This record gives sequence, C-alpha cells and structure tokens, in this order.
Amino acid sequence: MTEEVDRNFEALLEYLRQNRGFDFTGYKRPSLMRRVSKRMQDIQIETFEDYVDYLEVHPEEFYHLFDTILINVTAFFRDTAAWEYLGNEIIPRILAAKKDGGLIRIWSAGCASGEEPYSLAMLFAETMGEDGFRERVKIYASEVDEAALTVARQGKYSANATESLSSERKERFFERSNSHLVFRSDLRRAIIFGRHDLLKDAPISRLDLLVCRNSLMYFNADIQSRILSGFHFALNDDGFLFLGKAELLFAHMDLFLPVDLKYRVFIKAQTRARERWTANPQSGDPEINHRGSHRLRDAAFDVAPVARLVVNANGQLAMMTQSARELFALSAQDIGRPLQDLEISYRPVELRSLVEQAHSEKGTVSKSGVERRTGRGEAQHFDVVVTPLYDNGAELGTSITFLDVTQQRRLQATVEDSTKKLEIAYQDLQSAHEELETTNEELQSTNEELQTTNEELQSSNEELETMNEELQSTNEELRTMNDMLRQRTDEINTARSFLDSILDSVRVAAVVLDPDYNIMIWNKMAEEMWGLRADEVKESSFFKLDIGLEVGKLREAIRACQVSGTNDDLVFDAINRRGRSISCRITVTKQRILEEKDRGVILLFEEVNGQAEA
Repeated sequence: MTEEVDRNFEALLEYLRQNRGFDFTGYKRPSLMRRVSKRMQDIQIETFEDYVDYLEVHPEEFYHLFDTILINVTAFFRDTAAWEYLGNEIIPRILAAKKDGGLIRIWSAGCASGEEPYSLAMLFAETMGEDGFRERVKIYASEVDEAALTVARQGKYSANATESLSSERKERFFERSNSHLVFRSDLRRAIIFGRHDLLKDAPISRLDLLVCRNSLMYFNADIQSRILSGFHFALNDDGFLFLGKAELLFAHMDLFLPVDLKYRVFIKAQTRARERWTANPQSGDPEINHRGSHRLRDAAFDVAPVARLVVNANGQLAMMTQSARELFALSAQDIGRPLQDLEISYRPVELRSLVEQAHSEKGTVSKSGVERRTGRGEAQHFDVVVTPLYDNGAELGTSITFLDVTQQRRLQATVEDSTKKLEIAYQDLQSAHEELETTNEELQSTNEELQTTNEELQSSNEELETMNEELQSTNEELRTMNDMLRQRTDEINTARSFLDSILDSVRVAAVVLDPDYNIMIWNKMAEEMWGLRADEVKESSFFKLDIGLEVGKLREAIRACQVSGTNDDLVFDAINRRGRSISCRITVTKQRILEEKDRGVILLFEEVNGQAEA
C-alpha cells in the first residue's frame, strides 16, 4: 500500500512538472508529502490519484497548491541576533573590501514576500548613508512563487507585518498609505525583483553577499550540493554567504568556510593547487673489493622486510628475500630457474608483461591493489614495483618488489566506512534538523492561519452581535406595531359592534354591497323581511338572490348611484317572507368612504303599506 502511495505521489510530481513547469522532485519527500496532503485535506480529497484528476478539472487549484507547498513564512529582520551580527561585522568588511567605491552586488534568493531584501536595504542604508546606498548598492531579490513576488514588488505591508520594526525604522524607511506602510520609492529602486528557480536557472554572478535563509532545508542532499556549487560560482572571492539557522555546511567545507557558525555566516573557500613532492632517491652502487662485503650485502638483502625477487638478464630467478620465500613458497632450489616456469610469474599478477614494460620504457613500472588469497581464504593486497637494473647502460636484470599494503587497505576501508557512516549520520542529523525547522515553519504558518481565522470569527461574531441588536430593535418595532394593530383591531371591533347594534336597532332592512355587488352587511330586519339569514347571503352576489323582490330591477339604479353618487328612492311591489304582498320603498345610497373609486352602495328596504310583522 505504501509503495502504491509513493508511486501515485511521484506521478503527481511528474504531472506538476509537465503541466506547470514546477519541478518538486528535488524536494524532501516527507515535508513535501505533508504539505500536499494538507491541501488535499482542505478540499476533502483522499488519494493523490484523485487529486491529479481534480487538478485537470480545476486549473485554479494549482495556485492554491503552490501557495501551500512554498511556505512563505518570513519577517523583517527574522532572527534578530543574526541580522545584528550581519550589520555589525559583515557589512563593514564588505565595505572595507570596496574601498575604491565600487558597486556592491547582493542577492536575496528565496525572498518570499520581500521582507528579507528590504531588511538588507535598511541595514546597508543605515551603514552607508542613504545617498551612498542609492549610488552603490544593487539588491537582486528572487522567488519562484509569482504571488509572493507580486506582494514583494509592491513593498506594502500591514501593521502586523511591520510590528517587529522599531518606530525609528518605520519613520525613516516607510511611507504611510491608509492602514499600511509602503517602503520608500527612492530606496526601492535599488532592489530588483524577479522570478528565479534555484533548481533550473543560472545563478546571479559577481556577488559580494548572498542571502538564502531557510530555503535549502526543503531540498534533498543532491539538490543542495548542486545549488551550493552555483552559490560558490556566484560569489566573488571575498564574498559572504548568509544562511538560515536550520542550515549548516559541514559536508561542503571545500566550497565554504565558516565565519560564524552560530549565525550561519560563511565565506567562499579559495581553491588552491596542491603542491606535489616527488622523491628522487639517488642510488649508488660502489664497487666492493672484499668478499666479506659481498656476504654482508647478500645477508642484508635476504633479511629485508619486503618480499623482493631479482631476475637476471636471461630471465632466471637470481635472488630472493626470506620474506619472498615464506610468502610465495619458494626455496633455494628455485634459484636459477626461469621466471616463466614459476607460479609466481602469473599469480597473483602477470609479472612477465610488467618486466617487459619496465625494460621497454627503461623505468619503474608499478601495479597497485594486487589481491592474493592465502590458504585460509584471507585476502592480501600488494603494490608490485618492477624496476630494471642497469650497469653503465648494460642490462643486468630486474628487481621485483611486493609491498604488502593489506593493513593499509584495511585501515583505509575502515576509515572510508567510518567516514561514510559519519557522513550518513551527519546527513541524518542535518535532515532531522532541517525537518524540525520545516515543521516549525509549517506550525508558524498554521498559527498565522489560525490567528487569521480567529480574527475572522471575531469579526463574524461582532457582525452577528450587531445583527442581533438590529433584530432586537426590529422586534421592538414589530411589538410596538403589533400593539398598535391590536389597539386598532379592538377599535374596529368596537366600531363593528357599535355598527351592528345600530343596524339591528334600526327598523329598516339594510343591505350593504361592495363595488362588485357582493353582500357585505345583511341586518336582522333584512332577515325578517326576506327570510334569509345573514350567514346564508354574506359575500354572495346581490343579483343572484331569490327573494320576493325582483332584484334585477335595481341594477340600473345601483349603477347610477355608483357613478353619480346621488341617492335614489324607488318603490316596488314585493312579497315578504310570510308570503304577503307589500309595497317596498328602496333607498339607494352611495357609501361614504375615503376612496372615491369603486364605492359600494347601501340599500334600505321599508314597507310603505304597513309595518313589517314581528
């Protein structure tokens, strides 16, 4: 499962490289995978394979991903003590080396949102004076993140971003713009911002100071070596390198030498040709007249601590040391035998070819690292030295020396193994330190995000409290309006009761019609006269009533009353609810309401040939 996850993650990195030109393959996998997973968690995607599909559908997601990977955590004069050391110790040394008033070139690599190059500008302006800074200093600031570069180019920062600056520096180097501070434009011209990828782009050269703080720790060891080689090329011979507190160069001491390890300041190491000394021993071969001297020479040769063979001009074994006899199982009977007949001529190394080469070149021939296995299976290593012997130009023979370097090889292997383990241990320590610093930066970034979220929540809470107060105010207004409506309703109910009492007490049948001739009021006398209850006729059309009166005859009079507003008295024959024929006087009156348009009418019915029956 882990291998599948790793494959999918590598496929995601390759997709980013091919489609957006961002090569993250040189970044450390644990921190890189952690940052990508954080972004996937934000948008609720579980696998890297699904995230590739999401990127294909949502191109705008690339910007959010890069912003998450490239942790732009920075501040003005971050790690104050290190910046104070740079201003007090290093900048004076740079200026002292430029006594001729030459241009000072500075590179801020991985400048994020610009606080670092502006901090450099403030330090140099304070040391040199503003006029000298404008005339002699050029600061190149680079970053791979375009969004961060946009902020850096503006040089505009909030109060939170500039809280680490003293009030004196704020007044001297910034101008106020609403609630933000903007770096002075006349000093800003000395800073050149541009996009630069440390993995692909060539470094800026001829630098007096190179600042790259907490950027190398995101890359693996191979990429770090490549970038540092570029930095070495970019710096002048007396140039300085200023790194972050998580970065050390113990593995690159051939490129940079420490000026102060505590504050991570290094100077470019000078490459010098090593002097090689060659020993040319002079050998003398004085004539010995005494036989004792010959025996002394033979005895001294025999006890020599190295294995040595001497072959005469005819290719026969002439002499050998005791060490050679013991080492290669030779005996006195082998003296005088041709070298080619002996096992030593081809094992552990082919001697005849070396002898021929030495005589053809008329000089010493050597072969290093010759391995020989003993009877117990142990390995021995020799450096074989073949030297031709001459006497006044005449060939005497050949000296073959076997130098036992087994112990040296073992020591060398032990040293190399220890060195490799030490390098691995240091790399692990460096990686752990850088990983810790990366985690710290991520935590700081997360803390800033949480602070922003807290501020947003506080702002939302304040807005909700404001809305709550507005709702309470609205509720009070609605309660007041409700009380007014309740009072008005009570008044209307009282008026209606009063009206009903009046209508019921009037000894005339009263009917009130709305503008559409629907019955609104039908009093008790109307019930008594026509035999229909109020609830039966209410909201019914008056002209659809079936009573003892031809209501259709009243249509013209009602319409005329609506139009002209004049009252009209009519008398019709009718039959009341008891079946008795009556003469009914009908008075048509227009309603007196505020609206002049579409008024209803009031109809009053009254018997004229006698009173209605109770």
